[in-house]
Amino acid sequence: MGNFGIWVLTICLIFQSGYGFYLPGSYPLKHVVGNYLSVKVNSLTSIDTEMPFSYYSLPFCNPVEGVKDSAENLGELLMGDRIENSPYRFKMHTNETEIFLCQTNKLSSDDFKLLTKRIDEMYQVNLILDNLPAIRYTRKEGFMLRWTGYPIGVKIKDGYYVFNHLKFKVLVHKYEETNVARVMGTGDAVEGFPSVGNKGSDVPGYMVVGFEVVPCSVVHNGDLVKNLKMYEKYPSPIKCEPTTVSMPIKEGEPIVFTYEVTFEESDIKWPSRWDAYLKMEGAKVHWFSILNSLMVITFLAGIVLVIFLRTVRRDLTRYEELDKEAQAMVNEELSGWKLVVGDVFRAPSNPALLCIMVGDGVQILGMAIVTILFAALGFMSPASRGTLITGMLFSYMILGIAAGYVAVRLWRTIGFGDHKGWVSVAWKAACFFPGIAFFILTILNFLLWGSRSTGAIPFSLFVILLLLWFCISVPLTLVGGYFGAKAPHIEYPVRTNQIPREIPAQKYPSWLLVLGAGTLPFGTLFIELFFIMSSIWMGRVYYVFGFLFIVLVLLVVVCAEVSLVLTYMHLCVEDWKWWWKSFFASGSVAIYIFLYSINYLIFDLKSLSGPVSATLYLGYSLFMVLTIMFATGTVGFLSSFWFVHYLFSSVKLD
Repeated sequence: MGNFGIWVLTICLIFQSGYGFYLPGSYPLKHVVGNYLSVKVNSLTSIDTEMPFSYYSLPFCNPVEGVKDSAENLGELLMGDRIENSPYRFKMHTNETEIFLCQTNKLSSDDFKLLTKRIDEMYQVNLILDNLPAIRYTRKEGFMLRWTGYPIGVKIKDGYYVFNHLKFKVLVHKYEETNVARVMGTGDAVEGFPSVGNKGSDVPGYMVVGFEVVPCSVVHNGDLVKNLKMYEKYPSPIKCEPTTVSMPIKEGEPIVFTYEVTFEESDIKWPSRWDAYLKMEGAKVHWFSILNSLMVITFLAGIVLVIFLRTVRRDLTRYEELDKEAQAMVNEELSGWKLVVGDVFRAPSNPALLCIMVGDGVQILGMAIVTILFAALGFMSPASRGTLITGMLFSYMILGIAAGYVAVRLWRTIGFGDHKGWVSVAWKAACFFPGIAFFILTILNFLLWGSRSTGAIPFSLFVILLLLWFCISVPLTLVGGYFGAKAPHIEYPVRTNQIPREIPAQKYPSWLLVLGAGTLPFGTLFIELFFIMSSIWMGRVYYVFGFLFIVLVLLVVVCAEVSLVLTYMHLCVEDWKWWWKSFFASGSVAIYIFLYSINYLIFDLKSLSGPVSATLYLGYSLFMVLTIMFATGTVGFLSSFWFVHYLFSSVKLD
């Protein structure tokens, strides 16, 4: 009963997470009035090119103490994040206006060309304060839109204008020591535990719960700032009008940067400070997606039920009621799955490759379930940047044990218990999918290196990834293979004939049916796929992992049902070569996802510019669909294997 209660609680949490439930990702940090708050900068990003660049690659103001990198985890580096310090700094709860930052050098020809190019490519500046990204609000057709970051500048007619004055608003909430939630997590701005328990301190402290920015383009008088130092007051008032731009970029002219900051006390509490970023728009759409999937599942479940209860049971009952002589006579007349008894478990073509792909598919599917479940329960909140990618990577490596075990045990089953070659199968399972991934990502990385993008994986990180692969993932896969070799192989319920049975000519190509079967799993996925693609390519925060987990479960069920129905249909027309067809019946969903990716590129990413950006997009999409093919194909194959084993173990033969 206790276990049942735990499961109920878990399911409730998953559904709750569909509405944005999460555990905060960092400790509350107390800032005393007058304390300095440092703003950090992340890579410049654009939905136009999908290639991040360093903030200091453009002629912006440098900090007095010099540019310093923040400590970054594996996931952040893989995502192309490069978090550095910035010259912007505030005093807690102290409003300041007309703060002079710097006057750049006169723009050289190269600087001018690069700056105008980045404006054309719609690059955004991403600022971070106390682990919160800067958020910008704009009004369009009566609706308030939220954006993270702000554009470098704008192009109006033939003129380029830079946003050189920033108006910051920092939302703060009074620090309440008695209500501090001691929750685990990491935060970019966190440097220590909160000062809980310091009862003698009456110094008022505040927590940062919001960070907003309004960019403005303002003409400054260069003569007034000649003798000014950073953080001194600009001599004349600055009028920030976000709807007008007035600071043109000209070659050979410097740019003056200024900012202002206001603090506002807010009712937003610490655990809710990410709600502005995670407000889930379109919850009804997500529920529609799930209901759509449930309808497909119910339809397929009905077909499966008919196959099991009507057809299979009826056939088995009629077949078993006959005596042996009658059975022999019936066998000559009957057609269908009963006639392939002696061939149904005949080894498929390329059995080692099938075992390797199924093993890798189990590993990928396990990684997806573990990662999405933990994210749904809030352990991978966006406050902890990079934890999602890091979590995926480490869960994938650990699940190498499952890949090795499944691949080797299936290999021994196909080989009727023969141990020969299990080490080779386990080794190939450890290298096959990661090898494909490394090949694709290395080619894409060379493109990013050539563009000098921060999205390029540094050589040192490449070495670390290779070490993780060969020192953790490969040994664990071999350990799993060892256990798979020791485990008893699955006994076939029927004997296989020496001479293979000829497959009758089919009215239509069986592979056409296999390819068509992928439309049903795609139907359960395509609505959620839009939100995931928007998160990856449009820079939107995706945090409805509760819905995603439900969709994943539904996808697994649909893949199993589709493959099972298709396998039965093939056996009924005396086609005993079901092994690979069952894998690709559900795995063919990857083809439709890739076609959807191309459709998304043409119609939703219209602004994506240049062959490098398009190649990157298609390369990452190819990697994604291969991963999905391995996972969904494995679900289809394993369900079909169980079905065929169950079906023929019910037939009584000599």
